[in-house]
Amino acid sequence: MEHEKLRTAITEIAADMAAETDRGRVATYIPELADVDPGQFGIAAVTADGTLLSAGDANTCFSIQSVSKVFTLTLALEALDDALWDRVGREPSGDPFNSIIQLEAEKGRPRNPFINAGAIAVTDAILDDDNAEEALDKILDFLRNVSGDNSIAIDDSVARSEAATGFRNYALANFMRSWSVIENAPDRALDVYFNHCAIAMSCRQLANAGRYLAWDGKLGPNAERLIPEQRARRINALMLTCGHYDGSGEFAFRVGLPGKSGVGGGILAIVPGQASIAVWSPGLNAVGNSKLGSLALERLAERMGWSVFARGEA
Repeated sequence: MEHEKLRTAITEIAADMAAETDRGRVATYIPELADVDPGQFGIAAVTADGTLLSAGDANTCFSIQSVSKVFTLTLALEALDDALWDRVGREPSGDPFNSIIQLEAEKGRPRNPFINAGAIAVTDAILDDDNAEEALDKILDFLRNVSGDNSIAIDDSVARSEAATGFRNYALANFMRSWSVIENAPDRALDVYFNHCAIAMSCRQLANAGRYLAWDGKLGPNAERLIPEQRARRINALMLTCGHYDGSGEFAFRVGLPGKSGVGGGILAIVPGQASIAVWSPGLNAVGNSKLGSLALERLAERMGWSVFARGEA
C-alpha cells in the first residue's frame, strides 16, 4: 500500500512539474551547463525493500556537481576519521557556495565540507599520496559500488569546462594552501575536484547511491555495513544543516529532510529508515538550488508525511 501511495505521489508530482512555467535559470558560469534544456525534470526513490520508483526524465544523466561532495566526504572520513575536522568545520556558512570572504576571516579553514572551499579541502584529503587518476578511481569505484552501476563515468566536456572557468576555485585553493589547510599542490587537488563534480548520473542511479545514508551506513536494512552507523547519521546532519548552501535553512524548513544539491540541478534527499530520493531539474533558484527539485521534494515530503522532525521515525 505504501508503495502505491509513493508511486502515485511521484507520478503526479512529475506531471505537476512538467506543467510549471517558472523553472528557474540554468547555471551559466560553467559553459557546458548553460546549454542544458531547462524543460527537463526527473525523480526517483528507492525504498527499504529495494523497490525503485521513478517518473519523468529519471533515466537522463546529468552533471551531479556538488552532490558528489556527499560521497567524497564519506571517503575522506574513511581515510582520516575525525582528523578531517582539523581541516574543515561543520557549521553552516550563510554565504554563497564560492565565497572567499569567510575563508579569509577564518584563516583558511572552510566552514563546512559542502561549500566549494570545504569540498576542495576534502578532495585534498582523499588525494593524499595518490595521483589524480588514482584518487578519481577511488571516487568512481565507490559510486559504482553504492549505486550498483558500473557505467557511471565523468563527463569530460563538463570537467574541461569547469577547469577553464574555475578562477574562483583556484583562488580558494591557493588561499587554503597558504594556510596549509590543503597539503597538495592546488592544481592537483583541483584536478580531482573538477572531475568529481563532473560525474554524470541519472536520478535512478543517484537514488540508489544514497541508500547507505538512508539505512545507517548500509545499502538496505538487511545489507552488509559499508560505513559506521554514527558516521552515516552525522553526514545526514551536515546535509540537513549545510547541504543547500545559504538556502539550507529554507530547505530544512520546507522539506525537513537531509539533502544535498548541485548546480547541475540535482538533489539527493534522504528519509532515514524509509527512502533515498533523487530529483533533477536544471533550472536553479536565486541561491543555486534546483527550483523545481526543491518544490517537488517539499510536495513529496508533505504527501508522504516524511520529516526528520516528525514524532517517532521519519
